[in-house]
Amino acid sequence: MSRARIRLATAVLAAALAAGTLPAAAYAAPPPAPAPGTAASAVAAERHRPSAETIRQIPLQGAVNVRDLGGYRTWTGGQVRQGLVYRSDALGKLTAADLTTVSGLGLRKVVDFRIPMEVQYDGADKLPAGLLPTARPVSDLGLYATLVGAIASGDPATQEQMLGGGRAEAYMRDIYRTFVTSPENRAQFATTLREIADGGQGPLLYHCTSGKDRTGWMSYVLLRALGVPENTAERDYLASNTFRAAYDAQVRAGLKQSGRMQNPDLLIPLQEVRPDYLAAATARMEADYGGFYGYLTDGLGLDLRTLAKLQARMVR
Repeated sequence: MSRARIRLATAVLAAALAAGTLPAAAYAAPPPAPAPGTAASAVAAERHRPSAETIRQIPLQGAVNVRDLGGYRTWTGGQVRQGLVYRSDALGKLTAADLTTVSGLGLRKVVDFRIPMEVQYDGADKLPAGLLPTARPVSDLGLYATLVGAIASGDPATQEQMLGGGRAEAYMRDIYRTFVTSPENRAQFATTLREIADGGQGPLLYHCTSGKDRTGWMSYVLLRALGVPENTAERDYLASNTFRAAYDAQVRAGLKQSGRMQNPDLLIPLQEVRPDYLAAATARMEADYGGFYGYLTDGLGLDLRTLAKLQARMVR
């Protein structure tokens, strides 16, 4: 077998392992565990020790959820390379100091998952000279328009009717399902993954408005495609709550102080990421494609060569 085919087979094996789609025989008759207290048991314990990698935030004044996706360990013992892929919230409020920091990342492409209405209201990205954003909108099922309308009404009863009683949470779960069911959304995520795999253009950053839902799903898919354990990928997803908490609380306080919302806590389900939102997407993925690997290949249309290139570029 040629070296290229060996690399390809290794990449596919890693992807299948991350997706939990190895043949049943692969899980049958595991070797006996080494006796406690032996050198072999110590090695085994180290190999299966839970991941505790540090999430690498890029501190900025005008954006709060900017991170390097590198550093995570994979099932196969590799590590995701740093300095190649970044995730963030919107970049329209960057300061001059922020632009200097972002310039130091050496970005060659910025992908914006926001819909036109979000860009219109929140502003286009501010980027270092010579770097222009690539618009690649992913549907929010009208959530942004709904939110703008609810706040603009200034009517507590209307806001409760639109967002209360579990409706906001249900809206979020519906949005996550469309990450899997919408052909247009799948195409945007697939294009981004292909560009990351290609690597010819250099470091890439992708973002949406809050950097937590569309960006969170994109990051979850990328990390799992690289063989990062599912619980680690979910931890990266949920970290948005930590990075956004203070800013989101300020937004709610401002809306209450201005009188535009009597109960701004109605926004919390929209501001947070939650395990059940992610579960709504993964359950749909299981139902439609039989699992994660099916979503990568059948849903996103990524062939084995692309998955191998993704591994080769992103994992060391």
